[in-house]
Amino acid sequence: MVAIEKGGARLVFAPEVGGAVAAFTVDGREVLRPTAPQVDDALLTANFPLVSFCNRIPNGRFEWRGTSVTLPPNLEGHPHPLHGQGWRMPWAVEAIETDRALLVFEHPAGDWPWAYRAEQAFTLSETGFRVTLTVINTGEEDMPAGLGFHPYFPARPGERLAAQNDGVWLIDEDVLPTVRHAGRWGPDWAVGAPVAGHALIDHCYTGWNQRAVLSAPGRPDTVITASPDCAWLHVYAPPGEGYYCVEPCASRPNPFGEGETGMVTLCPGERRSIWMEIATG
Repeated sequence: MVAIEKGGARLVFAPEVGGAVAAFTVDGREVLRPTAPQVDDALLTANFPLVSFCNRIPNGRFEWRGTSVTLPPNLEGHPHPLHGQGWRMPWAVEAIETDRALLVFEHPAGDWPWAYRAEQAFTLSETGFRVTLTVINTGEEDMPAGLGFHPYFPARPGERLAAQNDGVWLIDEDVLPTVRHAGRWGPDWAVGAPVAGHALIDHCYTGWNQRAVLSAPGRPDTVITASPDCAWLHVYAPPGEGYYCVEPCASRPNPFGEGETGMVTLCPGERRSIWMEIATG
């Protein structure tokens, strides 16, 4: 693991574990869920990148421009591959300074039949950090691309989430989106609602304005902001697990499904970037 620091802020990386952030603290307080020693699974870290798509592809099968693709499962016991390739592969630290770092991942064409380079550029302040996630088409053919972030936040007593939205994708038993429900469904994040006390929440919200706030009595707020093309906000709150995920995404679950999914086409040499900031008082 490697770390950068500025003032009382410290950002720790586990690049070999899917290019993950292992910890983010401010004045010793854990803003993201800390990673235990010897962890080798990005799902147990503090944050990891979603590249080259977000969430699940049903049974890994899709058609794109006349090409049929089948991706193998990448989560034990689950038939639907999720979150792309980067989170299951080691990244390299290409550059590091006192308050900034660059992590990179080179993906050769394979089951995902397009070559690309992914980059995470981190900049640390005394109260937060910004990460810019970029994917570059390094192959000779056009490729589809979707990006997102997967931060984990430690559950705090009385925690509330405030995030503007105008609807939510309802899910089936395989956590795949079925239909978009317009307006409020379940916790009213638009006005701020408790995060705990519900059945499993693993839903993608639409109409997000790229700002979400986690607040708890007597504790500093945690503010998550993102670039304008992160039009979807995925909230994952498993009951009793001691953490929540509030995920800015530039594409939605079932990224090759019907309707607007946020997937874009990159020509050879073309790139796409999004950013996320996490800050605390």
